[in-house]
Amino acid sequence: MDPGQPGDRAPDDMERIQRYRALVLEYEALDEEIDALLARHRGATENMSDDDFERYRALAHRRDFLYNQMRTLESQIRLDEETGGSTA
Repeated sequence: MDPGQPGDRAPDDMERIQRYRALVLEYEALDEEIDALLARHRGATENMSDDDFERYRALAHRRDFLYNQMRTLESQIRLDEETGGSTA
């Protein structure tokens, strides 16, 4: 079953899917912000001021954190599909 399709999921499964969708939106927003920051500096962190580089690092760190959370939730959703039960 696709994580985007609720079907006959338990409430905790639905919460995971909703959390996953929220993480994806936040991840995409951060990714766009990082892309814009890089574009303003001709695509290279070497061209950034110290403040912009610090901002870039903070954004990238947050994006990596969100990515890991997304992968964890994907794994839990898939595990639930395979076992037919909840992992919580």
